[in-house]
Amino acid sequence: MPWPFLLHRPLATAALFATLALLTGCTSATWSTRKHPAVDALFSAYDNPEVPGASVVVIHEGHVVLSRAYGLAELDSRTRATPESQYRLASLTKQFTATAVMRLVEEGKLRYDDRVVDVLPGFPAYLREVRIRHLLHHTSGIWDYEAFVPEHQTVQVKDRDVLELLARADRTHFPPGSAVRYSNSGYAVLALIVEHVGGMPFARFLRERVFAPIGMNSAVAYEAGISTVPQRAYGYVAEAQGFRPRDQSPTSAVLGDGGIYASVAELVAWDAALDANTLVGADTQKLAWTPAVLPDGSSARYGFGWFIDEDEGRVRLSHHGETCGFTNAIVKYPEQRLTVIVLTNRAGGEPWRLAQRLADLWLPPDSADGRHAPVETRAWPFETIPNAR
Repeated sequence: MPWPFLLHRPLATAALFATLALLTGCTSATWSTRKHPAVDALFSAYDNPEVPGASVVVIHEGHVVLSRAYGLAELDSRTRATPESQYRLASLTKQFTATAVMRLVEEGKLRYDDRVVDVLPGFPAYLREVRIRHLLHHTSGIWDYEAFVPEHQTVQVKDRDVLELLARADRTHFPPGSAVRYSNSGYAVLALIVEHVGGMPFARFLRERVFAPIGMNSAVAYEAGISTVPQRAYGYVAEAQGFRPRDQSPTSAVLGDGGIYASVAELVAWDAALDANTLVGADTQKLAWTPAVLPDGSSARYGFGWFIDEDEGRVRLSHHGETCGFTNAIVKYPEQRLTVIVLTNRAGGEPWRLAQRLADLWLPPDSADGRHAPVETRAWPFETIPNAR
């Protein structure tokens, strides 16, 4: 295959670096219309006018250095994917939910160590030791609400329904704060806290307090019958006969854990806001990018809405998003001011590995032979954190 060949041939890789260096700083429009064979080879599974697509952006030192789109945003209408196509972000939503909470903490309306039962009416009493910090870090031990949703349920679950579903349990997986276990429930509950303490619906809070201040004017926490997605990409799943629509599931209407739609073009503004501390202060953002420490001294490898680890000695922030008909990834190296985002409107695939291959083009290698370790051998935190896949 062309791309792995390039990764393991120093001369070819150096030539590609030189080409990219010459083009760095071009506008996203230029990148979207030029042909880039090596990058296109990487996305060959999406680079087809008959299949669900992908939109990709690379941001380096505050500039968009690559912006590409492949395939279709909607098959029936043959609407092509573009950098402006809006995908369901799935769990990439969690960093926005966390930011909403952080804004309320900075305003003095919440504290990270508040007990949720003291803040949110209706939170089950058996969860009285769960703190807001635990929800953010996935160290609460609460059950995933999906475990209580019947397989063939047709009525969609909303964030507010999560409290009733959690009431069906009577214990946590472990004492809150003692271990890490990824939980969508935690971020649905955080959305309810934002709604209650912020004094407005969660979707409106995101629109007015998170999206609008940084220019993400089309991004939306989507609610059927209430909001619209102007340039919506629809989700699909591959079958033997081809791709079939799979855009919604019984849990797709829960907002806090995965309900935002946005484009890679808009996420450029999001990345800039993170780096410039536009929405929260530098100390707060640093806290979000610091993993929780468990009682045994080990790292939970999760901050506030971000997985955190080291890759070849560099701090790496990341998140994957997998939901009905969409699979996404963001990889961010804050010290190198490098971010790669890949959004796709199909179930399956591993866009985080594609994102890493792109990131490696801008990251200086540490090895003497001028190569990075193979992407396939470099672990991701979510691959080993319980319940994260």
